Amino acid sequence: MTLIVAIDSLSVEEAEKLARSLCTWVAGFKVGLPFLLVNGVRSLSGLRGACPEKLWVADLKLADIGHVMKLVTSSVASYVDAVIAHGFIGVRGALDELKEYLVSLGKKLIVVVSMSHPGAEEVYDKALPSILGVVAKLRPWGVVAPATRPAIIHEARETLGQGVKILSPGIGAQGARPGEALCAGADYEIIGRLITEAGDPVASAEEVLRKQREMLRKCRG
Repeated sequence: MTLIVAIDSLSVEEAEKLARSLCTWVAGFKVGLPFLLVNGVRSLSGLRGACPEKLWVADLKLADIGHVMKLVTSSVASYVDAVIAHGFIGVRGALDELKEYLVSLGKKLIVVVSMSHPGAEEVYDKALPSILGVVAKLRPWGVVAPATRPAIIHEARETLGQGVKILSPGIGAQGARPGEALCAGADYEIIGRLITEAGDPVASAEEVLRKQREMLRKCRG
């Protein structure tokens, strides 16, 4: 499965209903800070229970020293499989400590190498070689690279090889089409509003998966 659904602005009840209805269609769910701040960390317990067998990612976008990131992560670690942190903070005293902590808990680290909005080109993309160097040294489970700029995904795959998973946001509301990131080398496409704000989220997810398959047939010949 190649689809991860982003949950940001739903109520707990809406999110649990969504997770149950989509469980057979998706690889997992990414839960953002807006949801956590409104509904509280403990809401993740019931939310995860709605689809326990799939990947659950806490999108905390951590960017701090290792000690602080471990404190933050400790509040959600019981409910999720993976945590997202920024790559620009570097390895020593930061991402190395976070990874070691997550591994000790049997959890995964996902590192942002760039973001899907246009402003990421101003700073983040210019630092891409250095950030990919950080990731190559750290070897986390996965990275986040933007579906809106497939060249970034391609460079990440070329640099990191097949041993690191690539998760790509920016499909739908931000302009990328389902399947484009997969064609560029991503393992998963992260999709939020296109599905969560649809009148029929299941039908929308089915359509996304259909478009992904169609795009992959075209790009892979």
